[in-house]
Amino acid sequence: MTKEWAYQIRITLEDEVAALARRDPRNPALEPLTRILDKYRATMKSQFDAFADYVAEAERRGTADYPLYAWTKATIEDPEKERKYTKSFTIYVDGDEVYPKEKADALEADLQPLVGGDLIVRLSKHDTNPANNPQPPERFRSRR
Repeated sequence: MTKEWAYQIRITLEDEVAALARRDPRNPALEPLTRILDKYRATMKSQFDAFADYVAEAERRGTADYPLYAWTKATIEDPEKERKYTKSFTIYVDGDEVYPKEKADALEADLQPLVGGDLIVRLSKHDTNPANNPQPPERFRSRR
């Protein structure tokens, strides 16, 4: 039986647009992007903000059950990585972080014309296959 992977779309926004998207995601300047997101009942969140939320939750609940806590905390405390991840956004469809390939393909196709314009610098599609996803360095993995 073939494993069906789930997918996720990520976009990198222009610097000024990224700052605007983080503080006012419904701003009219983002309208070409939000129109497409609305079509898919999708939202976007900067990876930096998602990482910060993960760290905050782990610190509230205790870090033992958060295997990526140390790596994520180190990432958000690194100014160079902060610059990178505040411009990188994950697209959530129907509130889900990953979704079927068909949805990801359709969303990717609709977003593609915006790449290279005033909004989107880069577009990528990721799957949940562990072989395709880098793992945190050994020093950050939890020791259970």
